[in-house]
Amino acid sequence: RLVESGGGSVQAGGSLTLSCLATDIPYREYSLSMLWFRQAPGKEREVVAALNSDGTTQYVDSVKDRFTVSKDKSTDTLYLRMNNLRPEDSAMYYCAAVHSHSVNLGAIRALGAPNFGMDYWGEGTEVTISS
Repeated sequence: RLVESGGGSVQAGGSLTLSCLATDIPYREYSLSMLWFRQAPGKEREVVAALNSDGTTQYVDSVKDRFTVSKDKSTDTLYLRMNNLRPEDSAMYYCAAVHSHSVNLGAIRALGAPNFGMDYWGEGTEVTISS
């Protein structure tokens, strides 16, 4: 399972770091790629960033140069460092994982809701950015 934490309320321009602890995920033939999604009220869930099993990262254009995804392998914890936050970043943020060596954000978007092809989902952590 995946458990997110670190959400909260900050002013625009501020920073937050989200965490996602992965526990009891079984080893399989393929490595694990991990992702962050978000869903704002009244909007569809969207993929934000991905960390492939080989350490490469991908970001959607709206968060490039502001968000950084990383992982502490020793603790199986995924992070999303969010800088220069904007009101439009306000959303419920979800951690997800898929047994795949790597993912492509365009392919993830094409798979679409509700599952986007993910094997595991967290319950989410809320982020609110005030102007």
